[in-house]
Amino acid sequence: MAEPGSRNRDIMRTICAGSNLVAEAMNLLANYLVGRLVVGIGEEKNKATYEIRLLAKSGVNNRQGVNRSPTELGCVFGNGVVTDVISSTQEVFRCRHPDETALSRLFGKNIKISLQLVEKNKVVVVPSVAYYTPRRKPPTTATAASAAAARKEKSLLCACTMVHNVAKFLKEWAHYHSKLGVEKFFLYDNGSDDGLDQVVTELRESYNITISTLLWPWPKTQEAGFSHSALHARESCAWMMYMDVDEFVFSPSWINDSRSSVNMLRSLLPSSSTVPVGQVGIRCLEFGPSKQRSNPLQGVTQGYTCRRRLDQRHKSMVLLDAVDESLMNVIHHFRLKEGYRMKWLRMEEGVVNHYKYQAWPEFKKKFRQRVSAYVADWKKEANPNSNDRTPGLGFLPVEPKDWDNKFCELNDTRLQQVTQRWFGSKSRTGFKMAWQDE
Repeated sequence: MAEPGSRNRDIMRTICAGSNLVAEAMNLLANYLVGRLVVGIGEEKNKATYEIRLLAKSGVNNRQGVNRSPTELGCVFGNGVVTDVISSTQEVFRCRHPDETALSRLFGKNIKISLQLVEKNKVVVVPSVAYYTPRRKPPTTATAASAAAARKEKSLLCACTMVHNVAKFLKEWAHYHSKLGVEKFFLYDNGSDDGLDQVVTELRESYNITISTLLWPWPKTQEAGFSHSALHARESCAWMMYMDVDEFVFSPSWINDSRSSVNMLRSLLPSSSTVPVGQVGIRCLEFGPSKQRSNPLQGVTQGYTCRRRLDQRHKSMVLLDAVDESLMNVIHHFRLKEGYRMKWLRMEEGVVNHYKYQAWPEFKKKFRQRVSAYVADWKKEANPNSNDRTPGLGFLPVEPKDWDNKFCELNDTRLQQVTQRWFGSKSRTGFKMAWQDE
């Protein structure tokens, strides 16, 4: 799990899913289930296992912008080999490798890694689901050449998102972005039970889309998942687009194009600049229910056409090699290494159509839980004036009056029109979009 060729060769990164998961399956226990995951990169593939441990405790760094000092922490290998923590940011911890003498005491064992912290003058060990693989010898010339060849073949643009029960929306989102240039999709599955696997299989077999899923069951750990993806995909993807399944990248310059092209999204990436661009920021346009009472059969791009006038928030495409060693990210954008900058697209260059406020039966499902570690859940009476709250909506999933007409300040049918041109066709039952089921 070393990082050959890196200035941090002696460092392993630890990603901990730091929030609690209510143990529904074990509700007789007055406790919580916590999953912890450690990730390392190097010659060997990431080695991790999944299991659940009981722990009556919240996350290690559970306040945004407030991180424990590395001096308060330690990484425990096996039952007693402890090394220093180099850095502590959000749910990412970087630890030194054990020396060979220490490892010799653990030879032949599955080396479990835990995080040790000092709290109120007591040493607390936070359990992990990770196993440590000692560093290998330097690669041979042939192995190094093979690795270099693999790096040359990495995809230019990939997409990553965290999902929970979005199977019925996935085909539209994946089909659209694959036709515009996304080569690989990484889905972090936050406990879906709506047939996600079947849809993913269909996308692979019927739509020829390269898409993979990773079970990521811990609630409110989106930041940790994206940190994981930044490492996990670095060898196979140059740029990663962090976008939710209800968000579609669109450039007004495409409005008159007769067909889609895999170069469309790639054209939004930087070609060259004096200061290297490590991240492209894209502003979001938020669409309202648009008089819809249920999920539009032809897709969100077809049914939701009325939006708020001003842009809200942003999403990003990130050069993975430019991501800071801390892996720190804040809802779809990352801290960059020194020497890299973020480029903002002008609204005429590119926007994200965010189909945020959907028909009420769909929107109220959001009250299940937030995915971000640092955003208050919908039903928690906190931060009522936050931009993460919906104007006019309280803390309960009760439909506001005239919901169907809310957030409608400007009709915007641009993406509806181009997708009909690119992906629509006449069928026996009428006009049909490429992602619609028969």
